[in-house]
Order: sequence, then structure tokens, then C-alpha cells
Amino acid sequence: MKKIAVLTSGGDAPGMNAAIRAVVRKAHYHKIDVVGVYYGYEGLYNGKFEPLDLGSVGGIIQRGGTMLYSARFPEFKEEEIQNKAIENLRNQGIDGLVVIGGDGSYRGAMALTEKGFPCVGIPGTIDNDIPGTEYTIGFDTALNTAVEAIDKIRDTATSHENTFIVEVMGRNAGDIALWTGLAAGAETVLIPEEEFEIEDIVARLERSAARGKRHSIIIVAEGVMPGHKLGKILEERTGVQIRVSVLGHMQRGGAPSARDRVLAGRLGAKAVELLLEGQGGRAVGIHNHAVVDYDLKEAYENKHKADVSLYTLSKELSI
Repeated sequence: MKKIAVLTSGGDAPGMNAAIRAVVRKAHYHKIDVVGVYYGYEGLYNGKFEPLDLGSVGGIIQRGGTMLYSARFPEFKEEEIQNKAIENLRNQGIDGLVVIGGDGSYRGAMALTEKGFPCVGIPGTIDNDIPGTEYTIGFDTALNTAVEAIDKIRDTATSHENTFIVEVMGRNAGDIALWTGLAAGAETVLIPEEEFEIEDIVARLERSAARGKRHSIIIVAEGVMPGHKLGKILEERTGVQIRVSVLGHMQRGGAPSARDRVLAGRLGAKAVELLLEGQGGRAVGIHNHAVVDYDLKEAYENKHKADVSLYTLSKELSI
């Protein structure tokens, strides 16, 4: 293997740049040339390639987003487009591809591998919803962003004795809500993986009021329902004005945390090692603090499972 390529796909996540840097520098350490593919799979199809040397990735480890940009390209599932992408890669003399993204990005990587072009996936998503790895690049940063925002919201909630609903991201996974709720001491956390009753939330608010507590923070994952919808329901049940904050895409931006930078470095280096070993159709991840690799199919055929013990703990600690 003399030359590899790297791309980022799907939603951006803090730490993607650190992963790109790791791929490029690990490859050059082994005397392997690297090509950057701009705009994800769309760029792969349209041939938007540029060589990446050591200087190309200087000064990016601390930057959020992705220097290679990203784009949604659902057309990549079409066989004709996949064949064109492989043709473009072959014409550039590229022997392997590193894909940084989520489960949708992994599907594209697996499709290319099954056609004879080796790909390795690196989990880059704030949602932490990739089976096979305990943590994804970007999750820790998004978590810290959400906690910092909720700490500030609590100051206002306490000062005015308000109840706030804070909607966090995560698609259909509750990890951001779970970890944020526990770290910020939220009174109620709602996640897609666990059913809930509105009356239970009302009862919790009433218990807090009975012991003299006049403010509450309710965290709802976007996969449960919109925060404003939940606020309207609770206002109708309690007669109390509910304030709603939707954190939105601010959770995807910002400088990556030290934890995400280290994770990106470890996973990026491992991805290059796998390609150098001639392996394709693999994903890299973290399990029990160790770097692991596994079949790419596991990442999108298996269902992500939230750590429900954290959900139970958050309820116990917020009595």
C-alpha cells in the first residue's frame, strides 16, 4: 500500500480534525502518501481530491468541525455511483480509504469494501450511537458543551424559581441526555430508550415544590419529542409556566476536549495500521480503555444500547 485517502461524512463532530491529523501523520510516518477527499462521498464521486502532507494538518488539532468538509449524499447507495467512486480512487493510485463518520458513513465504506476496495471506519459523531465502541469522537465535547449551558440555565432557573426544559441532541440515542443529566444534576431526564409517563414528571415537580424547591431542570433528548411540545403538555397539566431551551447545533461545534483529541489520535493511528495490514471492512473503537477493531457491519446492523444504569442512577440522585 503506497497511498491512502481519508474523508469525513455525515454530521460534523469535534475531534474530526484531530482524527484527520492522526491519519495523515501516521501514514507519513510509514512513508505512505495521503489524499484528502473533500465533501465526503459526494467528493469521492466528483473526484474532489487533494494531497495532504504534514503541513496540511498543522494547527488543526484544536479546531472543531472538519477541514475536509462534509455533505449528505444519499445517492451513494446506488451501485453505479459506487463504481465511479472506486474508479476515481484507482485513477489516483489510492489503495485504501479511511472514513470518519457515523453508521450511515460506515454503510458506504462497507459497500466499497465489498466491491474490492478496502475501507476502515472511524466513529465520528456526537451522538455516541455506534455499536462496537464505548465512545465516539465528539461525544465528550458535546457533553461538556451541554453541561456548561445547563449550568448557566440553572442559575437563571434558581434566581427566578422557574422550571426549564432543555432539549439536547442525539437523534434516537439518549447518551447525551443521560450523561448531561447526571453531570448537571437534572431533576428529570427523558431518553428514547426508556418509556415515561407525564404524570410521573408532574409528581416529581410536586414533590420538589412540597419540600420548598421552586426550580427544576428537565432534560429531554430530541428523539423523545421536541422540548416545546413537552413544555406545552406540562403547562396544561400543572398550570405552571415552563421555559424551554433548545441547545441545537451549538453541541456540534467548538474546540474538541482533550479526551476527544486523544481518542481521535488513537483511533486514527489504528485505522492506518489496519490498512497497512491489508485489512478492509473494519471499524475501530474503544472498549475497556483499549483500542479495538471489529467488522464494519456490526456498527450498523446491531442496535445501539444506552447505559440504562445511568438513567436509574439519575432518578435516584434527583429525589
